[in-house]
Amino acid sequence: MSEKNMEEKVENATNTKNISLPMSRVRLIMKSSPDVSCINQDALFLTTKATELFVQHLALSSYKNGSGQETNTLSYRDLANTAEETETFQFLTDILPKKILARDYLKSLEDMEKDDDV
Repeated sequence: MSEKNMEEKVENATNTKNISLPMSRVRLIMKSSPDVSCINQDALFLTTKATELFVQHLALSSYKNGSGQETNTLSYRDLANTAEETETFQFLTDILPKKILARDYLKSLEDMEKDDDV
């Protein structure tokens, strides 16, 4: 699938009034906040649509910048790299951290301890 076809699909999904995320789940997440007492149906729809568009934007940006274009796949690594390298998605670095091996993490901890001792 070419990049142009992918963008056309996203554009078509953006222009429709249909949503693919379950509004009941979005309502549940919104109600989990202690500040929210009642949720207007229009606000729920707009929040759901905005969330859907954000996820599409993140996925498309990750796909364009990622390594999966040849195989038409999107991996966690692509999402994590996009979150780290793109200023717009910097707030996601805690949610989408780059994966590292346990031995590499332990080694970096040891190096940090050595630096603190010096």
